Amino acid sequence: MKILAMDSSGLVASAAVLEGDTLLAEYTVNHKKTHSQTLLPMIDEILRMLEIEPAQLDAIAIAGGPGSFTGLRIGSATAKGLGLALDKPLVPVPTVDALACNLYGMTKGVIVPMMDARRDQVYTGIYRFDDKGLQTVRKQWPAAITELIAILNELGEEVTFLGDGVPVAQKKIEAELTVPYRFAPAHLNRQRAGAVGVLAMQYLAEGRAVPSAEHVPEYLRLSQAERERLERESS
Repeated sequence: MKILAMDSSGLVASAAVLEGDTLLAEYTVNHKKTHSQTLLPMIDEILRMLEIEPAQLDAIAIAGGPGSFTGLRIGSATAKGLGLALDKPLVPVPTVDALACNLYGMTKGVIVPMMDARRDQVYTGIYRFDDKGLQTVRKQWPAAITELIAILNELGEEVTFLGDGVPVAQKKIEAELTVPYRFAPAHLNRQRAGAVGVLAMQYLAEGRAVPSAEHVPEYLRLSQAERERLERESS
């Protein structure tokens, strides 16, 4: 079973191919180019290097949100286009779940991915690993940084943070968090398509794929333009 996985939910653009439990290739760029410039060339390069024809893929996996509205739309359009053209199912994976999967079996306590959602908010979730794999303590949601810290203090467990929301929240974490904590190292603290693919392989076996045309990103909140429109209408 071969899966092409991709993640364009944040600043990172990442693509990977997995076959069974083997990560065959992963291409990740954390730079300022737009995902419309990087994602398709990365996919083309990976398939060419692996000598895999697109028709040989069994499914397309995509980080399904939350994240950057523009990034999610580019990723969704790319995944849907490939899925429709190749007649392959699409496997959406929650972005925050995939981030947590980066730290599989590598840390104690709970794992808390954070994606910068602006205005002192993050997209986050709370996870831990056991012998059955990734377990969700609280599924992904948009939270104020102070709200998340209060929840973690009450939970009372050691915390490992990762994601592009860490630099935004770090000062508040250092000042207000009362439980032991650490930050994931650089090679594990951003989105990786390989992690999306690992969860997608599991989801595919569980029958959680969807027809490509039906996929819609999970934004979790309104875009800034939509919020501003509602504010104008209510004033």
